[in-house]
Amino acid sequence: MNKAVFLDRDGTVTEEVGYLSDLTMLRLLPDAGAAIKKLNQAGFKVIIVTNQSGVARGLFPESLVHEAHARLAQMLEKEGARLDGVYYCPHHPKAGNLHYTMACDCRKPGTGLVDRAVKELDIDPILSFMVGDKWSDVELGQRAGMKSVLVRTGFAPDDSGNMRPEHVKDPDFTARDLSETVELILKDVHR
Repeated sequence: MNKAVFLDRDGTVTEEVGYLSDLTMLRLLPDAGAAIKKLNQAGFKVIIVTNQSGVARGLFPESLVHEAHARLAQMLEKEGARLDGVYYCPHHPKAGNLHYTMACDCRKPGTGLVDRAVKELDIDPILSFMVGDKWSDVELGQRAGMKSVLVRTGFAPDDSGNMRPEHVKDPDFTARDLSETVELILKDVHR
């Protein structure tokens, strides 16, 4: 089975811009490409898992999500990095008035996106990590049986809009950014 690093997209790999409704808003965070390249070289599958409720809210079409991920792959390729998979949730349990408005198991912290990737890419969650800038990312990692890393980019841990639920335990690591995260992950696996 494969080991993997699951990455939240907005605020972890790319700049947090609210709802990405225009491709010109898509920008890599500093050193994100180099960090992902190190994970590639270390033998990790690198997978994006992202909530994209802007689709359910009617802020942008689902086709824009696909275009953004294609653009992201191109940006990373220019830095010698690659993604092994991209999984997203276009749903929201209450917002919107479309067929995307529903409770689902793929919206983080639900494990649906990770479950699909584990099955499709033959991943062992015990050997894997979940990295993100929100407590829902930490909770997802814990629910899926992975180690979790909270990064201080995007919706940082001290952001009032990113309150920690009482039932969520401390992440395994807290890091300044994706670059520091990769250093922590590589140290952890070489213990």
